[in-house]
Amino acid sequence: MNCRIIDMRHKEVINIKDGTRIGCVCDIEIDTTDARVVAIVIYGRLRFFGLFGREDDIIIKWQDIQVIGDDTILVCYNNYCRTKKRSRGMGNLFGGS
Repeated sequence: MNCRIIDMRHKEVINIKDGTRIGCVCDIEIDTTDARVVAIVIYGRLRFFGLFGREDDIIIKWQDIQVIGDDTILVCYNNYCRTKKRSRGMGNLFGGS
């Protein structure tokens, strides 16, 4: 199965350990030296309609992906690797992170 990056953005990510919906793929990390996908990124949820930025992003490593289907991506992972993302929105005006 071939899949383009634009098609990945519309797929919902589900954890098969507990059945939780994690979100939709927003970005992909690529290792440019090896030309391979390293991880998928799910942006954090908006805080207060985006005025106070976002929660931390969720990064799921490629080896934790079990199945890539037509509409969903099933992952087997307990703890999501979260990265601190700079605040997007008016949170910077009030000293938000």
